[in-house]
Amino acid sequence: MNEYDWRKNEELLNQYPQYITEIDGIQIHFQYIKGKGNNPIPLLLTHGWPDSYYRFHKIIPSLTEGEQSFDLIIPSIPGFGFSDKVAVSSEGVADLWIKLMTETLGYKKFCAAGGDVGMGVTKALASKYPDIIEAVHFTDIGYPMGQEDPSTMTEEETQFAQFVQQWWYTEGAYAMVHSTKPQSLAYALNDSPIGLASWIISFGNAGAPPELIETAFGGKNELLTNIMIYWVTQTVGSSMRMYKADAIAQWGGSEPLQKSNVPAGIVVLPREAQFPREWAERFVNVVSFKKLDEGGHFAALEVPQAFVNEIRTFFYSLK
Repeated sequence: MNEYDWRKNEELLNQYPQYITEIDGIQIHFQYIKGKGNNPIPLLLTHGWPDSYYRFHKIIPSLTEGEQSFDLIIPSIPGFGFSDKVAVSSEGVADLWIKLMTETLGYKKFCAAGGDVGMGVTKALASKYPDIIEAVHFTDIGYPMGQEDPSTMTEEETQFAQFVQQWWYTEGAYAMVHSTKPQSLAYALNDSPIGLASWIISFGNAGAPPELIETAFGGKNELLTNIMIYWVTQTVGSSMRMYKADAIAQWGGSEPLQKSNVPAGIVVLPREAQFPREWAERFVNVVSFKKLDEGGHFAALEVPQAFVNEIRTFFYSLK
């Protein structure tokens, strides 16, 4: 794709306000776009890997317009994009986000949504801060990792666990490397734009037909812009180290998060792992569980209008 224009995409990224603040000694980059309706809902959106704050770029106009609008806060996780190059666990990021929202921006209560790594952060927010988080929304909810008692699992959950086990054996190499040897891989990816692009594309296309390689991130331009954010900030290494931070937290004896009572909305995308409702109910208070007809792991980029409709319907139904 010889016609890709980074400067043009820089202009698109810069059309929305962006800020840098320092929380607990870590510089945090975030977008902050106020809703134009009366009494908009403050909504914190957390991205994952291998995407970035750019995951939510397409939905900003729709969610900030109209009477059912939102104040959107879209930060870059530490180690990603324009935030500091440090690795913080999902729970640690949730602690930073609480300070961002309440101390930096002055909100007493807010809602949150996320997928992938952002799912873990959002789930931690709901579990640790139920008096501040009013509602949460997810596009995935985590995977069986062998810690569950099989006797407590339904038939649907068992089938889901078997699917996940097969997926890890065929597509899960990236997560194992990130969780155990991220720095070794970082040297190669940080020195090679082709290597970086190949690693990210291999994940975006995991389990999908070859023709979807350009649409998994919403299109070829979106895919390259996301890769460029990693490249120009040199954050592929620090972003991967978050996996190790989470692995240390999970397997190092930390107490697991308690199930949250905060109202949760969940959508299952057709090109995502098809987890059953009872699996989600192990972790969050599911009040809305829907299956969409289109989309995959990066729903806000792939099917922005369907994602907007779901976000608006869920949070305003509670309000």
